[in-house]
Amino acid sequence: MTPTFKTLAAAALIALAGAAQADITIGVSLSLTGPASGLGIPCNNGVKLWPTTIAGEKLKVIVLDDAADPTKAAQNAKRFVTEEKVDLVVGSVATPAAIAMADPIAESGTLQLMLSPANLPAGKDAWAFRLPQSNAVMAHAMLQHMKKQGVKTVGFLGYTDAYGEGWLVDFKAEAAKIAPEIKIVAAERFQRSDTSVTGQALKLVSANPDAMLVVASGSGAAMPHKAIVERGYKGKIYQTHAAASRDLMRVGGKDVEGSYVVSGPAVVADQLPDSHPSKKIAQDFIAQYEKAYGPNSRNQFAGHSYDVALVLQKVVPVALKKGKPGTKEFRAALREAVETMGRTVVSHGVLAYTKDNHWGFTTETGVMLKVVNGDWKVE
Repeated sequence: MTPTFKTLAAAALIALAGAAQADITIGVSLSLTGPASGLGIPCNNGVKLWPTTIAGEKLKVIVLDDAADPTKAAQNAKRFVTEEKVDLVVGSVATPAAIAMADPIAESGTLQLMLSPANLPAGKDAWAFRLPQSNAVMAHAMLQHMKKQGVKTVGFLGYTDAYGEGWLVDFKAEAAKIAPEIKIVAAERFQRSDTSVTGQALKLVSANPDAMLVVASGSGAAMPHKAIVERGYKGKIYQTHAAASRDLMRVGGKDVEGSYVVSGPAVVADQLPDSHPSKKIAQDFIAQYEKAYGPNSRNQFAGHSYDVALVLQKVVPVALKKGKPGTKEFRAALREAVETMGRTVVSHGVLAYTKDNHWGFTTETGVMLKVVNGDWKVE
């Protein structure tokens, strides 16, 4: 063998070894500061529970803060796909931020696993899949509960942004299908950064609906809830899955006692029947999370990021058959693998993505919780 050939052969072996050990690079954009940090920080805690390798490939995880700012989130997305050359993007937890990320990620042909129930225009979510339950799926569970409670009129108090408006639209649409007797009779809105909603609360309380629907997130969901109670409202108060954390009870105190919150099953695994498909996986999530972060630290948002790893453990081995990490073939194969992965049990329910359904969860997913003595009780 000539020296030149030996050199070329050695170089080829080094290149092959590098390819075989290529990292799977994941860009994660979360609201670690700002008004949605109550969602972003637990999600980041869930990310820290991810395995270090999948299918023999090392995971390289890059976490950036978007502060729930759509502009910053879009900048993070562009950095991920242009500078970091990631294989997939996870985030954001804030709906407006997740939406802002979608275009640059899709344009690059990169998979986006959203951590918020973000609605995108028809045809715009080809590369985006949601890990949280859709607002419509959760509204379904909430409306079923309202029917049993005899609710006929509802007051709405929610964010002015895409999450608040999305819930208003989906709640009305789902009510028209399964509970046409339930009507929203008054609607008020507020900004995520607002520290008071006194005026809105007064208007809603004067309308005196049978129930109130508060659409807010994390610890920020307690402020509008308390405002309604402090204005003298005595009816039922409902919260969305963005409020399914103990921050609601920590900040809301006695004012949130007796309220209802729709959630995924992950936070109440111990109260699920043994027949529930997610019980074992949800128990595993709780055990790992609370070992790392303390008793009763479980929450809806960490469950979603935990579930990302479960999805990747199923789809990465499939995608590796068509391409290596760092290539467009691998990115395209990841997307195809998610679309065709079939029934997949995660901590928050059962996913079944298809080409035409990038939401995954069915209407059986939502669990209604009641705040009883500062704790969750499955209704």
